[in-house]
Amino acid sequence: MANLSHRLRKPVLAASLAVASTAADAQMPVPIAPGATGVTPFVSVTPLWQGRADLDGGGNFSAWGAYLRAGAVTTFGDRNIGGVFLSYDYTDYSFSGSNAFGGAPWNIVQHYGASFPLVFRGGDGWAFGVTPSVDWFRENGANWGDSLTYGGIVSATKSFAPDKRIGLGVAGFYRLEKTTFFPLLIVDWRFGERWRLLNPLPAGPTGPAGLELDYKLTDAWSLGFGAAWRSVRFRLSESGPTPNGVGEERGVPLFLRASRTFGPQSSLYLYAGAIVGGKLRVEDASGNELREVSFDPQPLLGATFSYRF
Repeated sequence: MANLSHRLRKPVLAASLAVASTAADAQMPVPIAPGATGVTPFVSVTPLWQGRADLDGGGNFSAWGAYLRAGAVTTFGDRNIGGVFLSYDYTDYSFSGSNAFGGAPWNIVQHYGASFPLVFRGGDGWAFGVTPSVDWFRENGANWGDSLTYGGIVSATKSFAPDKRIGLGVAGFYRLEKTTFFPLLIVDWRFGERWRLLNPLPAGPTGPAGLELDYKLTDAWSLGFGAAWRSVRFRLSESGPTPNGVGEERGVPLFLRASRTFGPQSSLYLYAGAIVGGKLRVEDASGNELREVSFDPQPLLGATFSYRF
């Protein structure tokens, strides 16, 4: 798993970067001080903007949103960790011009989710995690029962030193007419005094996250750059152009990050980048593809403020 005092500060960069947590303390978005006991509540908020991107075949789209994470983590037993994470995402899509979808395939998409990570620490530096989760991804007007996504992640990591940890995991999710399995690489490896390679985001039903290279400028400031994978599937409105269908946005966000800590409890993360290899997809109610359209590299800006109590 990742270093507890560092990686637990990493928030979720929602929307175009990630949702939900993995079964590892490496993915918990708030710090737990070494030796801490009791319950640690946390909250984070992320505004995000996706600029205008041209669609193949004409037209363009953009999006903006706001994302909230809240919950609590605690230690129990012999250095084990448990938590409850709650998530809410709001994304407002805007489509302009004539395009291959014949108009706007969807508009406002919301996500509600809960995950329950558990980490069990073994001997000789080993730790084992499991995280079940349940989520609803839906356009406004979609059926709640048909918007359910669920699954989980199992993982095992080995610590070779306090700042040198690596592991593997397997995730499996039912994602609206599609079941997906994928492997995970969990890494937090320090090179020298200032450089560190780590997972920037928690993995979950939207994909297996990615890698980030972090450079520590001062005790308070750090910089990073990295890439992640994202695929968001959501149930479409019952009264829209594809009633009860499935919409999907996927791509690879490439990003730069600057972060600032304000004491042990709060942090601010600023992100800028672009989504490359992006595609928008519409499926019918049974998950059969109706149309898939690529889009040009899309500018991305985001900021996350996180606080633990």
